[in-house]
Amino acid sequence: MNKGHIKRVFPGGNTSQGFFSYYDYILGQEEASRIFILKGGPGVGKSTFMEYIGNEMANKGFDVEFMQCSSDNDSLDGVVIPALKTALIDGTAPHVLDPKNPGAVDEIINLGDFWNRKGISKNKEEIIQLNMEIKRLFERAYRYIKAAAYFHEDSAVIYGWAINPAYISILAGRLINELFQSRGIAEKEGKERRLFASAITPGGLKNYLDTVLVTGKVYAVRGFQGTGTDRLLEKVKLAAVERGYYTESYYCALHPQKIEHLVIPEADVSLTTVNDFHEADVTVCMEIDLNSSLDKRIIARYAGILEFNKEQFDFLLQKAISTIKTAKETHDMIERYYIENMNFEARNKFMEETLAKILEQA
Repeated sequence: MNKGHIKRVFPGGNTSQGFFSYYDYILGQEEASRIFILKGGPGVGKSTFMEYIGNEMANKGFDVEFMQCSSDNDSLDGVVIPALKTALIDGTAPHVLDPKNPGAVDEIINLGDFWNRKGISKNKEEIIQLNMEIKRLFERAYRYIKAAAYFHEDSAVIYGWAINPAYISILAGRLINELFQSRGIAEKEGKERRLFASAITPGGLKNYLDTVLVTGKVYAVRGFQGTGTDRLLEKVKLAAVERGYYTESYYCALHPQKIEHLVIPEADVSLTTVNDFHEADVTVCMEIDLNSSLDKRIIARYAGILEFNKEQFDFLLQKAISTIKTAKETHDMIERYYIENMNFEARNKFMEETLAKILEQA
């Protein structure tokens, strides 16, 4: 039996708008067969629970989606088994999730059933103080990211001056014709799914694009911010949706409503943005270089400002990353109070029972 493919994405991110969630797109209520919502404190093993089940299902040949945590790049916030229309999702802060259709779709898994409350409550004051400090650290990190975004946006304006907007429309038209020439407008629009393929994490800028861009054809769109990479992808996405294609859109870790990558599984095609922050280690069938069309006179005129903006952006982004890292280290301190008061043997037995429940659907 071949092992299933594991795709790694982020359902939420640390962005210029604070923590931004696309959790509603993990698995929709109407299409879901079962959604397990995990509750419990830090260190109770929510990520371990989900990772174990995800790996077991992959070993049994099922494709699996690992929803990575942007606040701890070694942890999971969810697991989806698409073939079974089943998901396990961390329902705790900052992405609190409660059942929408309990019993019919959603089921709560309370890992708090396996802890020693008396042992944890002895550390009440320390836990409260550490949680307050984590909140302050993330608020500071988001201020740094927001400040960095202003410099990023200023450069985007300059690059925007240096490119002809009509050029993007012409490119999009050619690409749409090439990709969808045999398919007309559908009577029913295709569904769209939104997630992140990259994130600002305690370990720096992380992406798992090699697990996302697995289509037969991959088009790379190279361009600085403001050159129109997002407008090009939005035009192609709209054309795909109008033709009834299901699409997966992956958004920018800094600007969470700016599209960076587009996957159209049925057409076996992906488009990926290539820039200083991410370049997928995949074979591309074509590269579209928007930077080559920039007006070099405008770029030369503002070269000093562009360099200054980049320096400030890099500095502030690193400050944000180091602050998020400190928040994670503080979170790890809280975890210790829970770990020493958990009955992991009982938790593991329940984990096996949950796996058996999921396999009953196979």
